[in-house]
Amino acid sequence: MQRNIPLRHPILTTLAALLLALGLSGTANAGPYEDALAAYGRGDYATSLRFMRALGDQGDARAQGTLGVMYKFGRGVPQNHAEAAKWYRLAADQGIPSAQWNLGVMYDKGEGVPQNYAEAVKWYRLAADQGLDVAQNNLGVMFERGQGVSQDHVLAHKWFNLAGAGGDEDGRKNRDRVATKMTPAQIAEAQRLAHEWKPKL
Repeated sequence: MQRNIPLRHPILTTLAALLLALGLSGTANAGPYEDALAAYGRGDYATSLRFMRALGDQGDARAQGTLGVMYKFGRGVPQNHAEAAKWYRLAADQGIPSAQWNLGVMYDKGEGVPQNYAEAVKWYRLAADQGLDVAQNNLGVMFERGQGVSQDHVLAHKWFNLAGAGGDEDGRKNRDRVATKMTPAQIAEAQRLAHEWKPKL
């Protein structure tokens, strides 16, 4: 029987969490996107949606990622996973790590898109390669379970180790748990791989 391994899913309900997930905390210059975020933070989702959609339609990746969140959680719009996946994909294709992670979760769970573990792994890996710790944890889970990739405890440990080093508590717990299934040589190899890893920015 397969154990339930913690897999991180997006829960972005506050403005601070939204900014952090989009990598936008500490934005210095106010502009249309920041105004739309301020409206979101006030709970004025209708205004935020109007500005975000205009920006998203013009190709603004940050707005596209935020629209994905709004549709995923029904903020100012009826909850619609297919629409969330569409906006996440637009932002993910422009390299936004949080959108790549969120799109991976959609494929992992089959929300708004057909469930496809290989696609989930693809998007988790793109976000993980940029250093997003929650994506690194999820990628480790996929390697441990053998979903979308061949089961590989060495690579699972590597990704869990990186996630934990980035501050993800689940990553630390998962690393310690998977280590109990590994030989000392495998653990040493996983640690070497994690030590040599460099983010792709």
